[in-house]
Amino acid sequence: MTEQAARAREATPADRDFLVECARAMALETEHKELDLATVRAGVASLLADAARGRVFVAEADGAPAATLMLTYEWSDWRDGFFWWIQSVYVVPSHRRRGLYRLLHEHVRALAARTDGVYGLRLYVERDNVNAQATYRRMGMEETPYLIYEEAVRRG
Repeated sequence: MTEQAARAREATPADRDFLVECARAMALETEHKELDLATVRAGVASLLADAARGRVFVAEADGAPAATLMLTYEWSDWRDGFFWWIQSVYVVPSHRRRGLYRLLHEHVRALAARTDGVYGLRLYVERDNVNAQATYRRMGMEETPYLIYEEAVRRG
């Protein structure tokens, strides 16, 4: 992919339908879950309307959205700074292996480096997703000794 053909940018409300499609496709592909359209649509709209919830970036290929990445925030008292969590990474299958994740990652890394109070980037990945793990290592990320646990307090 040439630099002229691809660019990373912050998502806008006009990207809502694309982001909803990506979220639903990712859940189906990675966890075999069918997400409720209305819930995801409301969640994406809430995210786009409130930067405190996170930020979303889109990679365009030839002028059309082709990949996305979401950031959320974790305060670290140990470091007196934020970790930005990379989440909801999705590249449309026909655009995979063309450097779009790299474009988004480098865009977010540069933004983090010039934003006061940001200490680093983190993400989680499915244990079996060895391709994604290799990509993250190539981007300079390192595996940590932490496991992630969760407990749902609501259904959905």
